[in-house]
Amino acid sequence: MIDFDFQNPTRIVFGRKAENKIAAMLKEYGLKNVLLVYGGGSIKASGLYGRLAKILDEADIAHHDFGGITPNPDKRFCLSGVKMARELAVDGVLAIGGGSVIDVAKSIGVGFYYDGDPFDFNLHKSKPTKTLPLGVILTISAAGSESSNSCVISDEGKNLKSGFNSDLIRPAFAIEDPELTFTVSPYQTACGIADIMMHSLERFFNESGPYQLSDEWALGLCRNVMEAGKAALKDPRDYEARAALMIASSLSHDGLTSIGKKQVFVVHPLEHAVSGLFPRVAHGAGIAVCYLGWAGYLAKKYPSKFAAIARRLFDIVGDDEGKVAIMGVVAMRDFYESIGLPTSLEEFKISESDLPDLVSLASGNGTHVIGCCPQSLNEEDIKAIYALCLGNGRISL
Repeated sequence: MIDFDFQNPTRIVFGRKAENKIAAMLKEYGLKNVLLVYGGGSIKASGLYGRLAKILDEADIAHHDFGGITPNPDKRFCLSGVKMARELAVDGVLAIGGGSVIDVAKSIGVGFYYDGDPFDFNLHKSKPTKTLPLGVILTISAAGSESSNSCVISDEGKNLKSGFNSDLIRPAFAIEDPELTFTVSPYQTACGIADIMMHSLERFFNESGPYQLSDEWALGLCRNVMEAGKAALKDPRDYEARAALMIASSLSHDGLTSIGKKQVFVVHPLEHAVSGLFPRVAHGAGIAVCYLGWAGYLAKKYPSKFAAIARRLFDIVGDDEGKVAIMGVVAMRDFYESIGLPTSLEEFKISESDLPDLVSLASGNGTHVIGCCPQSLNEEDIKAIYALCLGNGRISL
């Protein structure tokens, strides 16, 4: 176990109608003039926006709309949001939605105090030094941005999707009412399941020491998400299933399931190239496909942790680590298919002719490697993995 300093300041207010506490929460943090960041209008159709606006109006809290945020959000949203926040002299940001909305809100928060383009942080040209306070009302269980120190934004002009990490951008609070996720579509629910699991699975693959409690948490969380996810897909209004997914979303990406370990992601960068080049690809769906290609490439060579996943998540037994590892990858593919997720790039209408562009994006034109555990990926490795993601040569028993 490595030395660490772990602190997550995000306060989670969880339960039925927790969103009704929003005015009290904002006042507790001294916020009186907030920018409301949200997506395509579903919060208005559902009536959530109207309820929140009434609560804020009655509490004399000024609020200003910044809606229309799309999945895989482009940096133009961040630039426009910063401009609006400055013009209105807001003292905080309230994100109402999921990961894309929250990440834009995070970018606006740090961009408010930055003279340059806030995408500079995503390009690692600069580090944020100050941010507006951020609150979240979560409406989809998936990205974990509601309690993470991560912010992922795209630059559509360059087909680039990139993230940065800073403890400054962890939200001050996240309000989580599982009932707000009852109307999330089956496909988006499935995408969320894959994303939540991958946040902990990627942490699990990083080097572990003896008695690594975070590894136990990681696999336990994933198994819980699989079981709750299937229940939520069967009955979208199953409160306990939706509640399990929602809290898992937060805990899977806040650093808890990698505590005492280094944290380096490898599947996420592979997927960022996919949805950076093809924004139509839902992040969670892309994660599922990229995991299968990556696991198919490495499971035979480094079977130990893949076998542990097979045993813990799929109850696969056997003494041959290599065979168990491969059976686990096949079982994960079957699980993804069972919840309605794609398992090949071809299902996104991505063909072999697109691979050079994907490889170039993921490898920085061959200038860097991805990840470190169980092995770093150079340009040739990345090319081979994307070829497996196409579906030709998928791993089999």
